[in-house]
Amino acid sequence: MGQRAEHVYTEQRDIARIEAWAEQLDDEERVEIRLADGTRIDGFVTARPTVQVFMDESGNEGMNALVRIDDAATPGQAHYVWLDRIVDIRRLGTA
Repeated sequence: MGQRAEHVYTEQRDIARIEAWAEQLDDEERVEIRLADGTRIDGFVTARPTVQVFMDESGNEGMNALVRIDDAATPGQAHYVWLDRIVDIRRLGTA
């Protein structure tokens, strides 16, 4: 398997949390995302993320999801965000 993630999850409650974030990230919607480290990202979802199987650095298999957000203020800058790092999503409408 070539897909790696820093953190992977196998508990149903953790996977459900990641799936819930994915459901709030519609194609081409503008969102402001707040991450666990306090970072805020304002931009446009390129495509709704899909929860997938990844492996962590120790070779453990589990679930996570990655979303690409195109920066609203800096065209051409993309942010790749692991959904397990999200603590809040504000939906700001479509492009």
